[in-house]
Amino acid sequence: MKRQRGAAILTAMLTVVLVATLAASSLWQQWRGVEVESAERARVQSAWVLTGSLDWARLILREDGRKGGADYLGEPWAVPLAQARLSTFLAADRSDVLEADAQQDAFLSGQITDLQSRLNVTNLVQGGKIDGPSQIAFARLFELLRLPEGELAALVENLRQAQGTASASVPAASAPAASAAAPSGAAPSGAAPLLPQTVDQLAWLGLSRSSIELLRPFITILPVPTPVNLNTAPAEVIYACVEAFSQADAQRLVEARSSTHLVTLNDASKLSGNSDAKFNEAQHSVSSRFFEVRGQLRLESTVVQELSVVQRDGMEVKVLWRERGVASPEAVLQ
Repeated sequence: MKRQRGAAILTAMLTVVLVATLAASSLWQQWRGVEVESAERARVQSAWVLTGSLDWARLILREDGRKGGADYLGEPWAVPLAQARLSTFLAADRSDVLEADAQQDAFLSGQITDLQSRLNVTNLVQGGKIDGPSQIAFARLFELLRLPEGELAALVENLRQAQGTASASVPAASAPAASAAAPSGAAPSGAAPLLPQTVDQLAWLGLSRSSIELLRPFITILPVPTPVNLNTAPAEVIYACVEAFSQADAQRLVEARSSTHLVTLNDASKLSGNSDAKFNEAQHSVSSRFFEVRGQLRLESTVVQELSVVQRDGMEVKVLWRERGVASPEAVLQ
């Protein structure tokens, strides 16, 4: 009888453990399904909201293009959107998904940046040849940032090879000698690197990671050669692209344009006070065609960022490429 009672108690305990295990597994599966559904819904919501913010940015640029004239930092497109609650942009509809989902907080922020306020790496090699003025501009920027000259030489040579011009300009018989004389970091003949599309990919062309980080605010890669917009460029870029300028001249121009933007290139000489400076439309401009649009949406602990590059030609604003990713909650656009 004692053995039977002990067996009954053990069986009951095993039954309780089995039921508890099955219940816990069922609850975990249910919780996981809810989390997956919530994450997918947040992803879809973020994608639609960021697409809407991109369309809004395109509308602002289109309206600015309607007016024509110069592009400068006092225009509406240049004003960043500080982090703001998304509900302020929506109608007070309590049936809205963002409101109904546990009163979920959503914050939107973003900004439009003029990409022609930077030196364009594409300018370095044009028509299969190294562009002298662009090389001088990059050399002045490298000197200002105290970056190795050898990295610039490697960048130019590898860019030339990436565009498929090295093999056409170097005879096969002299290829070994040309490879031996190539700058440090340049790709050997017959092994041309891929053509980069982003600043980070300039590591393919011989730039170190530390140099890329220092250059990031001052350079870009665009599909065609572009002049520098003197209305939006920082002092470092203006100093680099205007050979007769000193750093003081560049800073003076930046301070002067804050109250009176440049309408034509002739205004640059007047505002800087340097009559020896020469400006030409191939290197300098007062308007822009290429812009970068950054958007960020924060849904509680999830932060989704989108980066887009757009090209404006008159009233047409088209998207060249888009990139979206999830960032940490601390990575908030200021």
